[in-house]
Amino acid sequence: MAHDFSGSAVIDRPIAAVFAFLADGTNDPKFSPRVQSIEKRTDGPVGVGTVYASTVKDAGMKSQREFEITEFQEPTRIRWKELSKNAITVPTGGYDLEPAGEGTKVTIGNELEGHGFGKLILPLALSAARKDADAFAGRIKEAVEASV
Repeated sequence: MAHDFSGSAVIDRPIAAVFAFLADGTNDPKFSPRVQSIEKRTDGPVGVGTVYASTVKDAGMKSQREFEITEFQEPTRIRWKELSKNAITVPTGGYDLEPAGEGTKVTIGNELEGHGFGKLILPLALSAARKDADAFAGRIKEAVEASV
């Protein structure tokens, strides 16, 4: 059984601007209410190997997350993997961007994996993520259009 979800939205901004916004992981709190704080942990420009650390709140519980960018193909593709070990982790995730008229279609996708107790709650987490996927993409749209 696949443990992934995805959602899409068309953003009224050029692809280069959308890519730049999404490549800067410190923008995540602007569209993801679960992200309480985030910081870039590596030096230099964002690219393959860049690591972001965050504090997130899910179902009332805070956890520490660390993600590494594994693919960075400007302006169309960003991929990451979670380095941290929590009950539910994201072994792979990312953004795909493509031109859509004068705007940009963004698709967010994540794979979820349960560990220990997380194996029991994975179906609930996955169901919630799938139900929210297009709304999540919509929040990205709103944040990018408000910022860029």
